[in-house]
Amino acid sequence: QVLLVESGGGLVQAGGSLRISCAVSGRTFSSYAMGWFRQAPGKERDLIAAISWNGESTYYADSVKGRFTISRDNARNAVYLQMNSLKPEDTAIYYCAAPKEARTKGIGEWEYEYWGQGTQVTVSS
Repeated sequence: QVLLVESGGGLVQAGGSLRISCAVSGRTFSSYAMGWFRQAPGKERDLIAAISWNGESTYYADSVKGRFTISRDNARNAVYLQMNSLKPEDTAIYYCAAPKEARTKGIGEWEYEYWGQGTQVTVSS
């Protein structure tokens, strides 16, 4: 059973930083891409960052490019999202996700099959 558990969300002022984490168990972590999605109230859940299985490529949505950084630590079976220069419009529930197939870049939303429970990030103005 693949299990994803996020942590590190919270309340931060606009312009601040936050790092959220996702611990993964139940599979060979290093063989799979990982992604971060977010869902704001009344909006769809969107892929905002992804890192390939080997860590060689990353993807960012335009809305977070230059401010957010995704990284992975295969020794800890964990993926991180460093969020800088946060804006009120970044307020959302953030989900980490893992694809079904191994050895992909993880840039397709359709790839993702396993999800964490989500962590709330609130940015105050």
